[in-house]
Amino acid sequence: MSKILIIEACFYQDIATLLREGAIDVLNKQGHEYEIETVPGVLEIPAALNFFISGKRNYDAYVVLGCVIRGETSHYDIVCNESARGVYDLVLKHNLALGNSILTVENKDQAIARADPQKKNKGGDAAKAALHMLGLRQKILIDTV
Repeated sequence: MSKILIIEACFYQDIATLLREGAIDVLNKQGHEYEIETVPGVLEIPAALNFFISGKRNYDAYVVLGCVIRGETSHYDIVCNESARGVYDLVLKHNLALGNSILTVENKDQAIARADPQKKNKGGDAAKAALHMLGLRQKILIDTV
């Protein structure tokens, strides 16, 4: 089976836990191996992803999990845009199979509804997306860097 890396931003630990539970459930049900690495916040996800791509450990696919809740300043926009840009620059450069569940929400209630495995289960959706993209990449035989 495939080996998946989950990178989890733990700034909102309760939300991160829900997202992780959903992702792990999907991976376990399909028999995939996984490892989990945590980072302080969403802005650190692209750097961590780059560290692992450049390192000696090999993963078949990646799942990124985190949450950004709008606050009173424009920092929300910077975090959302720069984390997405950083992640997808790496996805395209390295042909990564990746599922993204970095939630960008207005408030904590929205985050919980999206993260909860019994509700919208966006962590589970990210794991499914990573596996789908892995299958697609394997189908068309793209070499990874």
